[in-house]
Amino acid sequence: MVALIIAFQCVLRELVSGMKTLLVLVLALALDFLFAVYNLLTPDRPVGRVVPPGQPGHGGTWPPYIPPRQGDSRCSCPALNALANHGLLPRDGKSIKFTEVTGAVCRVYNLSPTLSFLLTHFIAGSLVRNFRTDRLDLADVDAHNCIEHDASFARVDTYDDPDQSKIAHELVDEVLACGTGPGGNLTPADISRLLGKRRVEAKTRDPKFSLALIHKLFGSANGTMLMTIFGGRVNDLRVFLEEERLPDGWESRIRHRMGMTAFEFNPKVFSVELSIKEEVDDSIAHAGQGRYAPISRTGNGKAA
Repeated sequence: MVALIIAFQCVLRELVSGMKTLLVLVLALALDFLFAVYNLLTPDRPVGRVVPPGQPGHGGTWPPYIPPRQGDSRCSCPALNALANHGLLPRDGKSIKFTEVTGAVCRVYNLSPTLSFLLTHFIAGSLVRNFRTDRLDLADVDAHNCIEHDASFARVDTYDDPDQSKIAHELVDEVLACGTGPGGNLTPADISRLLGKRRVEAKTRDPKFSLALIHKLFGSANGTMLMTIFGGRVNDLRVFLEEERLPDGWESRIRHRMGMTAFEFNPKVFSVELSIKEEVDDSIAHAGQGRYAPISRTGNGKAA
């Protein structure tokens, strides 16, 4: 009887927790919609004033860049690493409140408060932590197939190197060289083409390759961030991806007064993902099949 009561309490607790999470997400999306409408009705912030006066980064003047030191925590996300390298998050990358991450991402990259919250809330949920009370080290983000995933355009797969804080300079060079826009800048089509190539290559050579739909969307979201926050400009991206540093004089190319909302961001992500031709022509599905020897069968149809 006691066991049944305990089991019932556990189920009830999970149901209440799930309902709370759903309610939070619905409220966040409703507020995000209002921010999107506000952005449509108001003029963008002037160039040079994306970051408000008095805040770090106003006019493109960022706190000093200090590369990570021995023992500092870093991860596979250049955007979070850059924040720590400039002291916009704790420089050691440790014991950071999820709410701190939300605020820093919002202020520096000019994502809407709601999109910043949704992204950070998802990280907390993936790590099975409480968004309001728990903390993280940046390296926690690299739990494989939690947030970190295979076929990234700035990191090798964990099969090749479990330390996902290391910058894959050869892959970054490929990103910077693939632009077909004016001056060699990146376009959304370039991001789709690069992601398709990376997925085929990774699956071909990585016997432990995996890429669920959610991680495919993460990859497309990362590429979309390069197109929106940095405008696809390779001169800025070279500094950001190769050094995980905010370029001197740089500010987010997103100038909406409430930042980029989820309602604006998500369609761009889906557009990049749906434009990956390798997902349509089965190139990815067939990649890596050479690792498996064909099964020979006897005359009666049974495997030999």
